[in-house]
Amino acid sequence: MLDKVVAAVKADKTKALDMFNKGEGGFRDRELYPFCFNLSDGKVVAIGNPNTKGLLGLDRDILKGGPKGFGLDVYAAAQKPEGEITEVSYLSLKPGDDPKDWAPKVSFVTRVGDLGCGVGYYK
Repeated sequence: MLDKVVAAVKADKTKALDMFNKGEGGFRDRELYPFCFNLSDGKVVAIGNPNTKGLLGLDRDILKGGPKGFGLDVYAAAQKPEGEITEVSYLSLKPGDDPKDWAPKVSFVTRVGDLGCGVGYYK
């Protein structure tokens, strides 16, 4: 799915971010969904997880994934050269689960122009 995310952002960034947020166009498959953030300020601009829509607009310094923060790790992963993919492990909420239940997650993160984008899976 990360390849599909990258292609969509390169083709039409505004449309892609809208689809990611709505989970349309095949960008939400059960617990698999994309997320993107600005590289300039770390603000989340798209997230396909319906449980974490409150993260939209938040920045890398305050993003936390359960007891282990993931904002800075994910942000750092996207600072690498475009096309390089980095694996980041953290805790997140699964779509449809109780907002108090954190699950281990691994995301693959890459730079796409002026965005950092990722797609992950729950362990």
